[in-house]
Amino acid sequence: MSNEQTFPKLIALLDKALVRVSLICGGATLVFMTAFSVWNVLVMRKALNSPITGAEDLLILSLVVIVALSVPLGARTGAHIEIEVLESSMSAAFAKWSMIFVKALGTVLLVFMAWRLWHAAQSAARFGESTQQLLISFEPFYYLLAVSMAFYSIVLTLDIWQMVRSHKVVPLKISGEPL
Repeated sequence: MSNEQTFPKLIALLDKALVRVSLICGGATLVFMTAFSVWNVLVMRKALNSPITGAEDLLILSLVVIVALSVPLGARTGAHIEIEVLESSMSAAFAKWSMIFVKALGTVLLVFMAWRLWHAAQSAARFGESTQQLLISFEPFYYLLAVSMAFYSIVLTLDIWQMVRSHKVVPLKISGEPL
């Protein structure tokens, strides 16, 4: 199988995985956050005057999960902000290669971030990095963020490949079709 056929299939597989993981895991996390917040605030705090200890810890860690799941999908769908002030005054070739350079620089930065997050996860328990009230270790959340940054770097690498081949990136379109 040549690169002509491999990369589009890889992009399609990555797109399918990003959408499914984001919808299932992100949706479950949002359902948890909503139900838990309503239960804690309306029932436990207001009705029973006994809020759940560590509720803030669980909600903050849930937000970390949401961010980790949404970053690569946001990159693939084109949801991240790009400021293209000077692009209209550039030649098409210079605009293309400057974008490739920026994406390559971003890829290097993200690989470095993933590596450092993975290292932080390995040392989190040893250094006692945990939440304030429930003492939940940050280790699995560092791992999740590291994997998220690694996926983001893969997305940028595939964007570079698309730009080299066709001068543009075809973003993922999320429709109402069944997965």
